[in-house]
Amino acid sequence: MRRDWSGMAKKTDKRSEFRANDYVVYPAHGVGKIVSIEEQEVAGMKLELFVISFEKDKMTLRVPTAKASSTGMRNLSSPDIVGKAMDTLKGRARVKRAMWSRRAQEYEQKINSGDLISIAEVVRDLHRAEDQPEQSYSERQLYEAAFERLTREVAAVQSIDESKAAETVEETLIKRAA
Repeated sequence: MRRDWSGMAKKTDKRSEFRANDYVVYPAHGVGKIVSIEEQEVAGMKLELFVISFEKDKMTLRVPTAKASSTGMRNLSSPDIVGKAMDTLKGRARVKRAMWSRRAQEYEQKINSGDLISIAEVVRDLHRAEDQPEQSYSERQLYEAAFERLTREVAAVQSIDESKAAETVEETLIKRAA
């Protein structure tokens, strides 16, 4: 810790916020696990990087430690936030009367925001009960992307497997529809 001119302690080390083996949320990709923190030389400069594995997508991402928070990378949501997200699923679907392309853009932004409650809103708004008309291909794609992001984070926060988390989310959506 370093002190700035006001005498307040100032965080200078991003590493203290995230550690190896932590689960984190990277907005564009969802829940991943920091497998290590390594140094690499890029363009003659030494860079410290978080190495994040997204096992389900078979992808590894390297994020400079200094840029972690500006990219929107964050710790998993608290159980309280997960509860609020589940409550959001119980609400009424809010479908605006705007053109589909505009709504799709808004849904995409919510999904990529990394905000669990915004993602839950997309799941709620695009969920179709058995007796409702079929979704278009693009609606289904957005719904599945949001549903997967939501269930992965719920699973990680509650320390359950993803299929159990998916069941929990489905049950909440079905109860709402009934």
